Amino acid sequence: MKLKFCSLYSGSSGNCQYIKTENATVIVDAGLSGKRIQQGIENIGEDPKKIDAIFITHEHIDHVKGAGVLSRRLDIPIYANEKTWEAMTPYIGTIKDYNIKILNGGAQIGDLFIKSFNISHDAADPVGYNIFFENKKISLVTDTGCANDSITNNIMDSDLLLIESNHDEDLVMIGPYPWPLKKRVLSEFGHMSNDMAGELISKIIKKGTEIVLLGHLSKENNFPQLAYKTVESILMENSIEVNPGVRLDMTFRDKASKVYEI
Repeated sequence: MKLKFCSLYSGSSGNCQYIKTENATVIVDAGLSGKRIQQGIENIGEDPKKIDAIFITHEHIDHVKGAGVLSRRLDIPIYANEKTWEAMTPYIGTIKDYNIKILNGGAQIGDLFIKSFNISHDAADPVGYNIFFENKKISLVTDTGCANDSITNNIMDSDLLLIESNHDEDLVMIGPYPWPLKKRVLSEFGHMSNDMAGELISKIIKKGTEIVLLGHLSKENNFPQLAYKTVESILMENSIEVNPGVRLDMTFRDKASKVYEI
């Protein structure tokens, strides 16, 4: 039995991650229209009607836009911590009471165990997720302005890691954003840069991570080749081999990644 993962969409225009085993299917975040998320799942040969649960990282619209629609249309429970539920309710509309699930650290969905951990972002109570299946572990950490010890410890020993590589700091500084937005992006409550991602990966990669996916790239302040090359260079500087070696790959704003089987 295998654990499947696909990043359906990843970026400031919308986020949705798909995880499946033989007995359980969940998505993390639903930040596009319900129609686009359903289509994305169908495009990788899967059935959106089999989604058992939606897990939300935080209330920003690029993470919750389609959650309410999917829950109502397909009768899917939504899991989020209490503060996130309070903050996102105006954006997702009315949800059936039995589909409102307050997440207090973790939840069992079939043969998947999903555990949340705190991250650093300008949201009510933002989290990353560990997804466990048998002896396998997937970790998802985006929308964080720093990588503290707690985040580092939670993503250690992952078989697959999706990590934010949002921006190049120089591109932010010379780019079109107004100064308050630049300060937000670069702050500890903003987003991780390519360099930060590379440094964090180099710390944890020797613990056995097989697949690293770079995600949540900024449309204005980054591009895939730059993110990849920056992270690759930092890993090589730390004597970590890449492809072959650790499998470093990309996620995309407007299309699905590869489907990974662990």
